[in-house]
Amino acid sequence: MKWVTMWGNAQSLVLPHPAYYAKNVTLRYPIFIPFTGKKIRITLDNFCCSEEVAIEQISVGIGNKFSDELLISPLVLTYKHKESFVIPAHGSIITDELLVELVPEEYLVVSIYLKGYTNLTSGVDITGPLSKGYFAYGNQALKNKLDINTSKSTTWVYFLSNIDIYTDDDNEAIICYGDSITSQDWPDYFLLALREKGYKNYAVVRKAVSGTRILREYSCITYQSYGKSGYHRFLHEISSVQGAKNIILQHGINDIIHPVGAEVNPFRPMSDLPTLEELIRGLTYYKEEAKRLGLDPIFGTLLPIYGWRTYEMFREELKNGLNDWIRKENCIDFEKKIGICIDGSYHFIEGCDSGDHLHPSKFAYEKMGRLAADYILQKNSKCKK
Repeated sequence: MKWVTMWGNAQSLVLPHPAYYAKNVTLRYPIFIPFTGKKIRITLDNFCCSEEVAIEQISVGIGNKFSDELLISPLVLTYKHKESFVIPAHGSIITDELLVELVPEEYLVVSIYLKGYTNLTSGVDITGPLSKGYFAYGNQALKNKLDINTSKSTTWVYFLSNIDIYTDDDNEAIICYGDSITSQDWPDYFLLALREKGYKNYAVVRKAVSGTRILREYSCITYQSYGKSGYHRFLHEISSVQGAKNIILQHGINDIIHPVGAEVNPFRPMSDLPTLEELIRGLTYYKEEAKRLGLDPIFGTLLPIYGWRTYEMFREELKNGLNDWIRKENCIDFEKKIGICIDGSYHFIEGCDSGDHLHPSKFAYEKMGRLAADYILQKNSKCKK
């Protein structure tokens, strides 16, 4: 048996909001269980925050549906045998191991209670059919169901980075790394597609932050949620994942579409626009570091941007040049499956555009999930069915 990360998340900062601090709040996250396990441990991460975070209590329980309701009374997790502990500024902790029987297709429901004033800016937004969270007023960490009058759903995940389970040796994790395309739905559909095909020895671990770039990062609060550059976040996020063999990398579109000129947006000068060579160096850095960690890197092509509000032909040509390089690597060609080239520009095919001409539709995300599953199953001939 071995430790495998069954669920994971990147770290960034939330959208700027006047309510900088929160107190007496419970966060609850139902996490889909992909395979059996005998014990768990959880990584709590405060990577992007300059203040320590005091955790009053963290509990786990088992649920049988995607909701805030538990089937059994929750169990309390500890860190160094203490129920209350502190995550250092820019630091992380791994809880003590907890014996618990995990059953596939049930949900591990994680509840975090923050008693005192807490800098609640460290979080990331994720969506998809397996992704949801809740917050509630008061200490409801040990309640089997959140009070409907004092709780609400949220797509923001705070502090919760990795959930590792001690499981059979033939189970493994696959990492999906990227930006908003990956923080949205396709990794969830990827896991569901694998399971629909009968391959249930995989977990899909998402490490994605909306708005992130490979080469640059913002220092202003306006774009704080766009997080760290790839050079700053990659190793931090990837090195903590246990039991992974493959990583799917789809990153770089924001480097291309963000710069518009300081006269238009003072935070987005054209000097931020990278060259093709710089983007290739960035992706090569990912590839080399992934291999150094024992991971097999797989690239996903960047998606169509025709019609996006900053679209220009020079951006299209830069994207196409990077995709040409990607297609020479181990590659899932998402663009050619959900897009079509017309006069040198890729457009989303009918039904695949969410409407903003950058992010895919639900139908397209499902298609991307199936494409990723097909690629992995063809690549890994020794899959367990």
